[in-house]
Order: sequence, then C-alpha cells, then structure tokens
Amino acid sequence: MSLTTPLRGVVPPVCTPLDSRGEVDTASLARLVEHLLDGGVHGVFALGSTGEVAYLTDEQRATTLRTVVEAVAGRVPVLAGVIDTTTPRVIDHAGTAAGLGADALVATAPFYTRTHPEEIAGHFRRLRAAVDLPLFAYDIPVAVHSKLPVALIRELAEDGTLAGLKDSSGDEGALRRLLVELGGRDGREKGPAPRFSVLTGSELTVDTALLAGADGVVPGIGNVDPAGYVRLYDAARAGNWALAAKEQERLVELFAMVDAGPEAEMGRSSSALGSFKAALRLLGVIECADTAFPQIPLNAESVALVARRLRGAGLTPVR
Repeated sequence: MSLTTPLRGVVPPVCTPLDSRGEVDTASLARLVEHLLDGGVHGVFALGSTGEVAYLTDEQRATTLRTVVEAVAGRVPVLAGVIDTTTPRVIDHAGTAAGLGADALVATAPFYTRTHPEEIAGHFRRLRAAVDLPLFAYDIPVAVHSKLPVALIRELAEDGTLAGLKDSSGDEGALRRLLVELGGRDGREKGPAPRFSVLTGSELTVDTALLAGADGVVPGIGNVDPAGYVRLYDAARAGNWALAAKEQERLVELFAMVDAGPEAEMGRSSSALGSFKAALRLLGVIECADTAFPQIPLNAESVALVARRLRGAGLTPVR
C-alpha cells in the first residue's frame, strides 16, 4: 500500500516470534499480523526494536519481512526497519526491503561511531537517494546514543528527505517543540511540512502526544492489545479526551508487565520483550515465547505476573 498521504494512527512494531531453535516462526508471525489487523491497526512496523532486529541475521530479517508483507497482503502499509551501524549497511538492508515489498523504511542515525548532526543528515539523505521509498527517522537515543535535534528533523522534513519520525526518545519536551515547529495541532496541514508524520513511541503518554498534535503511535505493547490503542486513537480523533485518558490508564496498567522479569536477574529488554511474547503465547497468538539469545527468558513466576496483567486489562489468556 503506497504511502500517498501522511501516515496516521496505530502502527505496532511487530514482535518476531521464534521457535525453540531460535529461527523465525513464520506461522506464528502470520497469526500475529492477523491479530494486529483484526485489532484495526493502520499500519505495521516490521524489524524494529520490539521485533528484535538487532539479534537477527540478514536471512532472518528477510524471512521476517517477507512473511509480514505476504500476511498483510496490501491491507495496510508495511514499514521495514533497516537499522544498522553505518550508511552502506543500511542501504543494503533498504534495497532488500524494497525488493520484498515494503512500503516505507525506518532507520536510526548511524551508531557505534560518534557522529555530528551534519553526518546524520548526510546519512539520511544518501539513504533516501539510494532507495526510492518514504523514509522515517527513528529517534531512540537509549540505543543509538545521540538525540536527533529538532532543527535537523525539521530541515529533513522540509527538503523531502524524511516522510516522518518515530520518536522513542522519551523527551516529551522535544517532541512538543517539534510539533510546534511543524505547525501545531491545529495547523499541521498548513505548516512547513504538511506531509510529515510524527509518531510517538512512548506508549504511556499517547493521549497527551495526540493532543499536542502527534499523528499516531508505534506501541510495543500494541502487539498484545492493538484494539486498545485503536480505541484510544479513535477517541482522541473524535475529541473525546476523557475516553482517551480512560483507555490510556488501562493500557498503562497493562504495560506494567514489562517489569515482570526480576531486575537483579535479567536486562530490561529481556523482561519487556519476554513479557510481550509471553502475553501473546498466553493469548494463543504465537506458539513459543522465546526471545533471541543471549536474552534471558522469563521464569514461570514472571509469566504468571504477565497473566495477571492480562486479566486485569480485560484480556483472557487461553493457555
């Protein structure tokens, strides 16, 4: 599905189900895509952080994206993560993604090496010139170790390099400033970059981001409850902020599952991604809750905590 208009709505970063050998479970992945589409999502983002892209081989990346594109079958846009350390590697991933039928690309700034904003701008411009697909910048300083400056994002939006931004910076002030720079909630279509989409990755403050003028959300826990985020988005679009806030609070309680894994025993990524996959298995969407090595799996006690969060949010485990 071509992105002929700004992307808006709920665009979950799709988990990548793995089997017990660590290979991509394509049958579970196809079911997960149907689960998301049944929830009413407006797009899907394959091969993001929630999709464990950093742990996958190039072959596994291709298998994952091919499966998502085939399962979606043109019903919503498919964004493909092309995340890697340097421009040539990202361009290689982008070419593969284009060949597999992705509708847009998502890339971070270069990482591992230290970069200047001018180098970051050159990175995005060269990628956009190399592969003719809409390009979304992914601002995630916790992983990349550099924050995309508001002025840089505006510049790349105005010159057509970027079609949008996925903001996972956690910097709500910077997000607000960017939205003001782009025209604000009531003037986005008349602002300097009317075809530019701003998507928040902060799933706990979606209602406030939408009120400020964000176009949508890329929620990791939207894998578990896509319909909840669609209800939140629809309420916000209708101006029913009380209903949006009520749905947001329910999702905040559900999101607490990310801390199911003991902090003294495992990384926060292992805990969060493990909880999403445990929830999806409990809901009967995927077969195996394994995360990619060397992440540590949740123990039975942690999985029981995830089950309690599901029931508390009105979601019924079937396993």
